[in-house]
Amino acid sequence: MTGIAFIGLGNMGGGMAANQAKAGRHVTAFDLSAQAVERAVAAGCHAAGSVAEAVREADVVITMLPAGPHVRSVYGEQILGAAPKSALLLDCSTIDVESARAVATQAKAAGYRFADAPVSGGIMAAEAGTLAFMVGCDAADFPAVEAALEPMSRVTIHAGDHGAGQAAKICNNMLLGISMIGTCEAFALAEKLGLAADRFFEIASKSSGQCWSVSTYCPVPGVGPSTPADRDYEGGFASAMMLKDLKLAQEAAARAGATTPMGAQAEALYALFDANGFGGKDFSAIIELMRGRLDGLRKG
Repeated sequence: MTGIAFIGLGNMGGGMAANQAKAGRHVTAFDLSAQAVERAVAAGCHAAGSVAEAVREADVVITMLPAGPHVRSVYGEQILGAAPKSALLLDCSTIDVESARAVATQAKAAGYRFADAPVSGGIMAAEAGTLAFMVGCDAADFPAVEAALEPMSRVTIHAGDHGAGQAAKICNNMLLGISMIGTCEAFALAEKLGLAADRFFEIASKSSGQCWSVSTYCPVPGVGPSTPADRDYEGGFASAMMLKDLKLAQEAAARAGATTPMGAQAEALYALFDANGFGGKDFSAIIELMRGRLDGLRKG
């Protein structure tokens, strides 16, 4: 039986660890939150008292942590040297490219195989085991990475060398943030012009305005497939997390000398939305900012 050490059991990590256990793997889980560990145990995982304990006999170590400094610290101080040298190390956090490459260099120097493997799909996909993984690793390691991620994955794509997974995630989510704002603006304008939301959805989802934010994740309740909009914008991809990703994109653009004016504007709009207390709402709730109806949206 494959032994998985899972570190970080938040909104995404909890569902991901549960799917590893559901696949019949022995999952030893750790989080600083005792409640998160209890939920993981209820889902079939085994509790560890520390990171070192969780990784001690692992075949695969999977981390899902908040930001680059956490990833650098946990790997540098608690995983490297504590996990068997045969263990495959997979960081599924969304962090800056520089941190991903730095940890990869440190891990390889210590004799480990390492991959950055950030995800796309949100909480629902994490719970359903249908995430998309973007992987940065040595080409020879990719088959092992793909097999390790399989219980959590709808698709796993090798983006390139170390750091390429994070680069892909940052660029993808910048595009998503921009397209969702455009979708929200279009639906808000359609309403002002007297066009029914369901009629506009049918037209836009079948014409040149079609995009994922329209056809799969429509920000208007009662229109199209079920989305967080149908649940008062709860249980999806938090606006604060989208803001985090947009900030990472802008930082990466500044370092690379890239011009990303739409990304910068998207960051500014989500920063405003978050500053008004709506960081816990799904990122599609920004349609209420376009409508000028924030007073009617419960803060989350």
